[in-house]
Amino acid sequence: MSVTMKMTGFRDIEKALAQLPAGTAKGVARRAMKKELAPVAATANAFWPGSSDDVFQITSKIAAGQRGESVAQGGRSVLNMYVGAPGGRFGTPEAHLVEFGTGPRFQKNGRFTGSVAPQPMLQPAWDMHKQQLLEGLGQRLWEEITKTIERRAKRAAKG
Repeated sequence: MSVTMKMTGFRDIEKALAQLPAGTAKGVARRAMKKELAPVAATANAFWPGSSDDVFQITSKIAAGQRGESVAQGGRSVLNMYVGAPGGRFGTPEAHLVEFGTGPRFQKNGRFTGSVAPQPMLQPAWDMHKQQLLEGLGQRLWEEITKTIERRAKRAAKG
């Protein structure tokens, strides 16, 4: 899913980030985005059926099979953050089956093995928080930039 939006006032933030080393600027943006995406993940976790675990997490890395166009469009210079259920041994690889549901499944001998009705969690969570996220991202970025500049000044003063 892609979202098109128009944002104003971010030119000054971009200039401030350009004054920082590339790795530091990326860390600032990553921290700000992670804090702003936290309500989306929390709401999606609240919608998760029958579990008190935090199934949905915020990360900057996804599995190779999930990448698709997201990394190909921007390369390494673009920062991508994802909210989703990690797979693997300690993840919840069945989360997409619950989120989107499944169609009727049959075995080769014709035996019906069932279907799963969709129970959307991430889409409603995104819809509930996307406006707040977009409005708060600029303010959060400024906060993180300010904190980072203060930390760097303290380190420089120490020697």
